[in-house]
Amino acid sequence: MIDQATLDFLRELKVNNNKEWFDKNRKRYDAVKADYLSLAETILDSMKKVDPMLEMTSAKDCIFRINRDVRFSADKSPYKTNLGIALHAGNKKFNLAAYYLHIEPDGSSFAGGGMWMPEAPLLASIRREIHNFYPDLRAILDDPGFIKTYGTLDVEEGQKLTRPPKGYDENDPAIEYLKLKSFTASATVPAEILTTDKFLPFVIKTLTALKPFIGFLNRGLRSDAEGGL
Repeated sequence: MIDQATLDFLRELKVNNNKEWFDKNRKRYDAVKADYLSLAETILDSMKKVDPMLEMTSAKDCIFRINRDVRFSADKSPYKTNLGIALHAGNKKFNLAAYYLHIEPDGSSFAGGGMWMPEAPLLASIRREIHNFYPDLRAILDDPGFIKTYGTLDVEEGQKLTRPPKGYDENDPAIEYLKLKSFTASATVPAEILTTDKFLPFVIKTLTALKPFIGFLNRGLRSDAEGGL
C-alpha cells in the first residue's frame, strides 16, 4: 500500500509546484522517496516470481526523479505530481517493453505497460513481430484474462496511422495493429484502494495479466531482421 502522507504530499505539490514550496517541504519529500522506493521493491519482488526476466532488475532502476525535464515543454512546472514505477528486464537503458504503475492521488492511477512511442528501429522490430506472428498476438489479446483486465490495447489520439506503414499491405490481417505507434495496455487502479491492503494484490494481478503481451513485444525487440534471437 501507499502511505497517506505520500498522497497528501503529491496533492499539495500539484497546487504548489515551485521550488520555494518544495524546499520548505524537503523533509516530507525525503519520506515520500523512502515510501516510493519501498513500494517499488515490494512490487518488483512479487513480479520476479511471475516473470524471471526481471531477476537482474533492481528497484532503483524502476523509479524516476521527481524533477521534470522542461526544456522542450510549454509547461515549466519543475516537479512531477505523480509516481511511476517501470519494471524492465535489466534496466531502462535496455529498450525493452516494461510493466508500469502510475500513481496519482486524485483518481488517475493505472497499471499496465508495454512500449510507448518506440523509436523507429524498435517500432520496426515490433511491427515485424506482429506481421510474422500475428496468430500469437491474437491469442494473447483474445485470452479471457487479458480481456477481463484490459479489454484491448490502448489507442491514444495521434498514436495510430491512418494508412498502412511503409512495406505493409492494407489487406494484412494484422493491419490495425501494424498501424499503431504505441503498444500499451492499461487498467485503472481505484483511488480508494491505494492506501489499503487490497492495493498490492490488485497491482500484481493486473500486471501478471500483461506478461504474455510483454513477452511478445520483447521477443520482437530482441530478434534480428530474420526473426532470430
